[in-house]
Amino acid sequence: MITVIIEKRGDQISYVEVKGHANYAPKGQDLVCAAVSAVTIGALNALENHHDFKIVINEGEISLLLVAPKMNAHDEIVINTMLTSLRTIEQTYGSYIKIKER
Repeated sequence: MITVIIEKRGDQISYVEVKGHANYAPKGQDLVCAAVSAVTIGALNALENHHDFKIVINEGEISLLLVAPKMNAHDEIVINTMLTSLRTIEQTYGSYIKIKER
């Protein structure tokens, strides 16, 4: 199962972790893993101010920590769009991905 953890600082997202494997299908055929990876990596690539974040990418795990006092409006839209897309995947494939807010 893929677990997405979201933490906020006030009204703003300060941490996102995407971890695990969906195990929806065999490796190389897993559409849920492919969708989550595409959404997440696409969002990281779209960030305008990468230096405002500590980003860690490992096999089966991506984390994004806001290290700046506040993210700019563009990056906030990117992160919120990523989370909306992940929630959409969760609605259809809830047995394979769970999103938790702390």
